[in-house]
Amino acid sequence: MAEDVLEFGRSVLHDEARALDALADSLDGPFEQAIRLIRDCPGKLIVSGLGKSGHVARKIAATFASTGTTATFLHLAEAIHGDLGMAAKGDVAILISQSGETAELEPVIDHFARVGIPIVAITGNSGSMLAEAAAVTLALPHWPEVGPEAVAPTTSTTMTLALGDALAMTVMRQKGFTRTDFGRLHPGGALGARLKPVSRLMHSGEALPLARADSSMHDTIVEMSAKRLGIIGVVDDDGHLIGAITDGDLRRHMEEGLDHSAAEFMTRSPKTIAPDALVDDALTLFEEYRITALFVVEEDGRGKRPVGVLHIHDCPAPR
Repeated sequence: MAEDVLEFGRSVLHDEARALDALADSLDGPFEQAIRLIRDCPGKLIVSGLGKSGHVARKIAATFASTGTTATFLHLAEAIHGDLGMAAKGDVAILISQSGETAELEPVIDHFARVGIPIVAITGNSGSMLAEAAAVTLALPHWPEVGPEAVAPTTSTTMTLALGDALAMTVMRQKGFTRTDFGRLHPGGALGARLKPVSRLMHSGEALPLARADSSMHDTIVEMSAKRLGIIGVVDDDGHLIGAITDGDLRRHMEEGLDHSAAEFMTRSPKTIAPDALVDDALTLFEEYRITALFVVEEDGRGKRPVGVLHIHDCPAPR
């Protein structure tokens, strides 16, 4: 019995995966036209649907909004009871309907035509009212809905959602929308924390542990202990970072005694990061080089001037 359950579950996923492959292979000129319409839209993108298509439309609108395209969800039923007022000339609409013949579509299509809003249709019926009214029609491949009796929207909604992702990601790429831009729109949660600039989390000012190259190791350890970051930067006479001493360096050199300068104990050319780099980039360096702290530096043409320290404990947990 358990094997039957697993086999059926796997068959559902494999069938939907094959449908997505068919969808990918079907993309052609209309997809490129839709990208141009959305990318060059001077207003906002309106994404609308009803029922399961409405749920998918809401997610597609949210994906666009978070990746650099001003977008909003319009519930198809609410649209004909006043919400059409949110649509204006300069907008572009994505209307989603598997049949393309949903009754609520007709007044919405008529309004968009009067206002001059081009429609990108996502539908399984290329001969439908919606397809005929659209500036661009993205027709889903004919593929049975998976599941008993094939009655619930399954494969069609999966294809629609994936097609929305393809549209949003392509427009994002065309606009040159970066991780930094993405971070500005996601200030909350662990994701937002990883996409903050390093300068927001670094220790700076009086908390920055530094020693001159000729400082005694006794003074260096006192400073390092006071700042409690497990690391101290070594700078030259011009204040440029030339090395770093970590707790590990101290343990390795301890038997040599403290009758040495900081320059003799330091590791030269430590790993550094820029203040406007993302915390996510710092996490990559922490993992790649198995280190726990990074000096944050600014280049001034003559060297790297330390402005902060980022410790791994200041960062959110890696993904």
